[in-house]
Amino acid sequence: MTTDVFAVLADPHRRKVLELVAARERTAGELAAEFDVSRPAVSRHLRVLKEAGLVTCRQDAQRRIYRLDPGPLTEVTGWIERMSGYWAGRLSALEAHLDANPEAPR
Repeated sequence: MTTDVFAVLADPHRRKVLELVAARERTAGELAAEFDVSRPAVSRHLRVLKEAGLVTCRQDAQRRIYRLDPGPLTEVTGWIERMSGYWAGRLSALEAHLDANPEAPR
């Protein structure tokens, strides 16, 4: 089963985890301390992120250390680039319309 990266990123807690591990590697405990949810809830978010391939985990004695794996974000980046191209074209058309019709409401 393939995990939908967009569905994973829809959750604000998961996005925050990604921001934290993008800055530097963090232990599960460090990540849990950043949230007002239970440690098991943070663990579930980490598991979802790991299953989606967005984070990797390594053991260091009793600690699990997480880091960002940006690979799956290429799908998101590609989509954003396609949408940016679409909106750039639409906004250019709107600008041309407004320039050609100075009486048009703004």
